[in-house]
Amino acid sequence: MNLLHIDSSVLGHHSVSRQVSAAVAERLTKAQPGLAVTYRDLTADPLSHLSGSHLAAAQGGAADTALQADLAAGQAALDEFLAADIVVIGAPMYNFTIPTQLKAWIDRILVAGKTFKYGTNGPEGLAGDKRVIVAVSRGGFYGADTPAAAGEHLETYLRWVFGFIGVTNVEFIAADGIAVGPEMREKAVNGALQAATDLRAA
Repeated sequence: MNLLHIDSSVLGHHSVSRQVSAAVAERLTKAQPGLAVTYRDLTADPLSHLSGSHLAAAQGGAADTALQADLAAGQAALDEFLAADIVVIGAPMYNFTIPTQLKAWIDRILVAGKTFKYGTNGPEGLAGDKRVIVAVSRGGFYGADTPAAAGEHLETYLRWVFGFIGVTNVEFIAADGIAVGPEMREKAVNGALQAATDLRAA
């Protein structure tokens, strides 16, 4: 069994999503001692955003030396994802959606013929055998029953992305309201860490 642990926060040790994603990974590795873990920090080692040159190369066009290295990095990210049985993602909300670093990673794993394909009935996901757990941190409150619900484009986006490639049961652990004040931050973090501890092992 392989676990891929992804972090995308730019805040380093001050990050709530990193703290919670680490707790999730720790819970799963303790429950399954033989679990092999691959860690990717998308801030410390970012992937480039897609460009016209990337898309041209994907269609068989020539790639210069610099682009070839970048394409190899993207292939490595895809290979890590394909090899993973469990994927744990630390995903803070920045300006109502995911960090740009996480979007760059998603662009490398949504690949036709690898994680999805188009058929006569439309798109079909090819990665449905994975378990995906997302540790979310949000400064405010964006639940379905809140005034800001329409501005929530992190969880809804990730549900769609992973559903598109066949992962329909994405698990979310959220720390909400961390920018409201110190007491709310502590309560949110403690609640998320408890949820990580209570996470089912398999």
